Amino acid sequence: MDQLREAPGATNVERAPVVQRRSRSWIAWLIFLVLLAVGATLWWQHGQYGEPPARPRAAPTVSVGAATVETGNVNVTLDALGTVTSLATVTVKPQVSGQLTQVNFQEGQEVRKGDPLARIDPRPYQAALAQAQGQLTRDQALLQDAQIDLGRDKKLVPGGAIPQQTLDTQAALVAQYVGTVEADKAAVQAATINLDYTTILAPVDGRAGLRQVDEGNYVTPGDAGGIVVITQMEPISVLFTVPEDRLQEIAQRLDQGARLPVIAFDRTGDNKLADGQLETFDSQIDPTTGTIKLRASFANEKRTLYPNQFVNIDLIVDEHDGVTIAPTAAIQRGVPGTFVYVIGADDTVSVRKVTLGVFDGERVQIASGLNPGERVVIDGADKLREGSKVAVRQEARTPPSQQQAADPAKPADAVNPQQHKGNGRHKPSGAGQQQ
Repeated sequence: MDQLREAPGATNVERAPVVQRRSRSWIAWLIFLVLLAVGATLWWQHGQYGEPPARPRAAPTVSVGAATVETGNVNVTLDALGTVTSLATVTVKPQVSGQLTQVNFQEGQEVRKGDPLARIDPRPYQAALAQAQGQLTRDQALLQDAQIDLGRDKKLVPGGAIPQQTLDTQAALVAQYVGTVEADKAAVQAATINLDYTTILAPVDGRAGLRQVDEGNYVTPGDAGGIVVITQMEPISVLFTVPEDRLQEIAQRLDQGARLPVIAFDRTGDNKLADGQLETFDSQIDPTTGTIKLRASFANEKRTLYPNQFVNIDLIVDEHDGVTIAPTAAIQRGVPGTFVYVIGADDTVSVRKVTLGVFDGERVQIASGLNPGERVVIDGADKLREGSKVAVRQEARTPPSQQQAADPAKPADAVNPQQHKGNGRHKPSGAGQQQ
């Protein structure tokens, strides 16, 4: 029994070291948590009072390009594709047959109307003329003799020397010879014309093309290729089409006596070729395309236009005078609609909604929203927002009109559509249209 009672005591003695180890572990964790709390408190106090609070950064200044809004003129312009067409293209053909004995022109030569181009052997036609002239002389002599006899018979009939029938027969013979002489004269004239045709003359002023036949060949009026093709170069025309809904506007301007300037550019649209004016328009609208064909004429003194050449055309239909204009580069489109960034006196920008009028090359009419003298951003607008601070790195004036661009010596407000000077052509889609 005593042994059995001692057993629990021995168990308590064995558990004492375990309890002591657990107590020390809790104490260590408690100390660690206290130190952690103290450290966090010191760190927070250092952050609050050890350093001054950071100041908010100022928004960076944006470098932009700017331009000044001005007052000027803008043109209502229609763009079109055109084809250069000669006013006269003539295939020179022989009008009589024969051997070609002379060729008097060079390929590409400028010729004038009436210049001798070639010569056909004239000898057969000279002989034909001589024969016709001989026949005429013979018949004229017969006519003269018959007329003398007729005069004699008229004197003899009243005295009964000859019957009336003899007089009538002689009168008929005279009439016959008169007709023969007239026919002979016509034959002489025809032979003279044929002889003249042996010298082939230029029918129009123009440029001679490639020679189609060489000297020594036998040529006839039926030769399809002829001898050479002459193309009139001055003046020259351009055919182009415009939408049918613009016809009334154009027709009204022509009815008012306006001379509508037309400017021709090369295929790229970058280089101006010539200035001209609208002459007329077709009498029918093409139902398949809804367009109507127009013709413009060009002096073409510098030979910049050639037949069948494709060109870009600007037709200046009207001009708006004394309007507010700004560079097209200033126009932005987004959530506010159509707007510009206006630079204030303190070099900050504000968003300004605008209403656009007519586009004219690199500038646009401002119907409302801007005043002349205000500055607008034309470069760097993608980095801006309302109130942004800007530094103007480059300031420019509003670009000139399309006509003024090719004549810098002329003030922009002096450009008149009747005095159609050249221009650059870069323009946004829909140029010349109101928006």
